[in-house]
Amino acid sequence: MWILYQFFSKLIKVRLWQVIVLTLLVLALSSLIIQKLEPDTFPRFLDALWWTMTTVVTVGYGDYSPVTDAGRIFTMILLYTIGIGAMGVIIGKIFESFSHFRRLREEGKLKYTGNGHYILIGSSKEKLGNVIEEIVSSGKKANIVVIDHAGKSPIDDDRVHFISGDPAEEDILMMANILESNSVSIFTDEKIEYAEYADGKTLLIASRVEYISKKYDKSLYTIVEIMKEKNISLFEYAKVDEFILSNESVSRLMAQAAIHPGSSRLFKQLLSKAEGENLYEIVKKPHWNTYKDAAMELFEQGAILISDGNQLDIARRHNEQIPEGTKMFVICDKETYEKVV
Repeated sequence: MWILYQFFSKLIKVRLWQVIVLTLLVLALSSLIIQKLEPDTFPRFLDALWWTMTTVVTVGYGDYSPVTDAGRIFTMILLYTIGIGAMGVIIGKIFESFSHFRRLREEGKLKYTGNGHYILIGSSKEKLGNVIEEIVSSGKKANIVVIDHAGKSPIDDDRVHFISGDPAEEDILMMANILESNSVSIFTDEKIEYAEYADGKTLLIASRVEYISKKYDKSLYTIVEIMKEKNISLFEYAKVDEFILSNESVSRLMAQAAIHPGSSRLFKQLLSKAEGENLYEIVKKPHWNTYKDAAMELFEQGAILISDGNQLDIARRHNEQIPEGTKMFVICDKETYEKVV
């Protein structure tokens, strides 16, 4: 018994794959031995293996059983050494591996290996929750990777993969598989009191993303939240694709609502996936030559063409040719959008 105790004590310390390999070897060897001891009872190796498996897991269907003394003695040795001991260790190791994997995932220490995902960096739990809800409600099937300094994921969602660490570090961004991501959104750190310092941290992260983009010759689409409009030029130098003004945007929306009562409802409609008219992206159709061609056809279908990328002056350029690959935005409901595309 002491020898068995020492054996299983050492077996518990080895890795799961080593335990599995050792067990498979013992099962194969045991099947060969029982077939050698009782060739009439187990004419085929598969029969012997079937008996060995049902014995070590203590199921014992009874369709095969040893009839000789040697076979029964070997069965007792096999059952009480491998069946009860080793199988218990294997099951324990499997559950231990799952628990270890889950703990690493919750602590943000596992690399994300998917692609076409959305990377969200920083921000409060409430703001992240709103962004994730909007992405999910848009019908996009891509997953979301959140990078934060926290020791545990701020969002409990099956579609969210958490990476813990400094988002300004290359290895942390690579853990999020940034090169295969759909976009990188960098939120301002709300824990920083001064707007200049908050924008400075955001700029540092954006610069790291641009550095990775150049290093690996990969185009990365970056969206940042900025506290001060005067800092936009710095982010443009860092090749940031889009800017979202945080506090100043709210102030301007408040001013517009005061000057034009009810206007805030328009922005609310466009900034959410609520039922009704929303903003959708479309691509140029082959028979559209000018913006006027596109606008007229879209209007007849129930959609309003409002921009060419970030250019809102297409009404004054209605006779211009639409370049190939142009991304245009329309306002319509979901049903109309599906007809348009």
